[in-house]
Amino acid sequence: MDDLQPSAEVAPTLPSVDDPGLLEEFPDAGTLAAMQAARDRFAPFMMEYKFGMDAVMTKIAILREEFVQTHAYNPIEHVTSRLKTPERLVDKIGRKGCAPTTAGIRESITDIAGVRVVCSFISDTYLIFDMLASQSDVTVLQVKDYIAEPKPNGYKSLHAILEVPVFLSDGPRQVVVELQIRTIAMDFWASLEHKIYYEYRHQVPQRLLDQLTEAAAAAYTLDATMETLHQEVQGLGGRPATAGPPPA
Repeated sequence: MDDLQPSAEVAPTLPSVDDPGLLEEFPDAGTLAAMQAARDRFAPFMMEYKFGMDAVMTKIAILREEFVQTHAYNPIEHVTSRLKTPERLVDKIGRKGCAPTTAGIRESITDIAGVRVVCSFISDTYLIFDMLASQSDVTVLQVKDYIAEPKPNGYKSLHAILEVPVFLSDGPRQVVVELQIRTIAMDFWASLEHKIYYEYRHQVPQRLLDQLTEAAAAAYTLDATMETLHQEVQGLGGRPATAGPPPA
């Protein structure tokens, strides 16, 4: 995201994150000053989500370091995080038609902050989820297991909406963070699908959609085969017990 440079004018006073006019319209929204003012109004609100995302990233980093230091096997291949830009958030507010207030946004939009964990094997995705979900300060609000029940196009991933505490100077906040956990094969397929839809502007030819579906089936076959080989080679020695799908 390209940050706008502050104007030479005196910066406006930042409103509280509970300001009901957080997203009020600016009459001269096309000017640089108005754009900067709109961005400033978002800053305190978005900061909470960034800190919530950082908190989940820290939890995963601790688990990853523990596996590296004390176990013979590390199930986490890599981790990424993403915070929606104010522009994308405003766009989603418009598409969902939710109330343009902090309460309305918090209730309706759960993917402002997102963390993605890529694991080696299918069993690892459930293992990492269970470890995070069992932590006393993590509340699991929702789980969508697209590994057990893939989307019609073949998409697979374990999705969860978590709530974690963020401790600010004026007290704690409960912040929602979206978590996605998937295997390398699932991540490769999802990345390719995203690129294809972007290139074709969501008007993807049917032949490519059919090929994507076939690729998803091939990716699952690869995941299942690699899982079997891994279990046989490791014999489950020196690693935590294999976890299963989270409860519905």
